Amino acid sequence: MRRGLLTGGGDCPGLNALIRALVRRAIKDDRCEVIGILEGWLGMIEGKYIALDRLKIAGILHRGGTILKTSRTNPLKIENGIEKIIENMRKARIDVLVAVGGEDTLGIAKILADRGIKVVGVPKTIDNDLSGTDYTFGFDTAVNIAMEAIDRVHTTAESHNRVLVVEVMGRHSGWIAIESGIAGGADVILIPEKPFDVESVCRIIRRRHETVNDFSIVVVAEGAKFMVDSDVDGSFILQDLEKDDFGHVRLGGIGNILAREIEKRMGIESRVVILGHIQRGGTPTAFDRVLATRFGVEAAELINRGEFGKMVALQGNKIVGIPLEEALAQTKTVSEDFYKVAEVFFG
Repeated sequence: MRRGLLTGGGDCPGLNALIRALVRRAIKDDRCEVIGILEGWLGMIEGKYIALDRLKIAGILHRGGTILKTSRTNPLKIENGIEKIIENMRKARIDVLVAVGGEDTLGIAKILADRGIKVVGVPKTIDNDLSGTDYTFGFDTAVNIAMEAIDRVHTTAESHNRVLVVEVMGRHSGWIAIESGIAGGADVILIPEKPFDVESVCRIIRRRHETVNDFSIVVVAEGAKFMVDSDVDGSFILQDLEKDDFGHVRLGGIGNILAREIEKRMGIESRVVILGHIQRGGTPTAFDRVLATRFGVEAAELINRGEFGKMVALQGNKIVGIPLEEALAQTKTVSEDFYKVAEVFFG
């Protein structure tokens, strides 16, 4: 059974480990071909392919990014986009398609599955916000990068008696913020799930400066919002008004606004560090390499068992297959109980 493999959406550490695992398993045990589709759904629509063999995947385990490239192309925004994908699969003699991505990429995979196309999904998002799986690869690397950044700004915050605001990724869920913040010893953690009031943040910082230390670290997810009834706008903070093909705006800048408000209200020198794409890049952690490898092998197992229309997922310590609709049912968000753990260390 000839397999096609594409990576869609944003890049993240671990993609190459997954590509390597799926290709190695296909060649060694299943004795079948794997066709790499370049640039995500765009490559499937335009017919951009490469043959993936052992030479192509040699030495990629530790590399970040994806050798297949990626894009945020939405086939639904292209005339007859879904039909072109189906037709190009037929022309390229691709029997089953493995789609690696987040909710947008897997949403298109679900549409294809509903049309009778043999599809297997693999979850990929550093935000860790897909339902049905405990973790997605790339998340652990992003958390470790953010944690290291928090560790490093501690010294400059302490030396200058400053408030340091660290802005991390997290559009609708605060998993990176909460885990890196707890691990890095942040004094305040702000996430999309819990709109906040600037004055409340200032009270926490003021209490800390009066009783413990004269510096503070605030970690804020890019998608965090001010409370609607606060004196600061409660909508997303945007870099610009442009949207991608899936209707997503570019977030970023809440760290700047928060640092400015803290300095204005408290008279304490405040600075911001926006990690941005640093969290996406570079070498994946051991955890992400192993998880991506296990996902790749299980994707091959689903194909061999004829379990199409499913996504591989980590549940406990087991890799299982779950229906795509279950994976896409809702955004996985930080629970109230988990946030209460973080609040113990505020201030």
